[in-house]
Amino acid sequence: MTHGFYIAMSYGIAALISLCLITWVWLDGRARSKELAELEASGIRRRSAPKPEGEKA
Repeated sequence: MTHGFYIAMSYGIAALISLCLITWVWLDGRARSKELAELEASGIRRRSAPKPEGEKA
């Protein structure tokens, strides 16, 4: 076995791990966005969201 094999394997493993992390973060972000949309649809608002007209602060 040559040094090139170990170098190629290390780059391949690093790329695979990076791809897994990117996919995980992307899927988690979609899940959190869906949860936020469900909460806002049920009437729960974020504290930073503007108040609807006629509602006191």
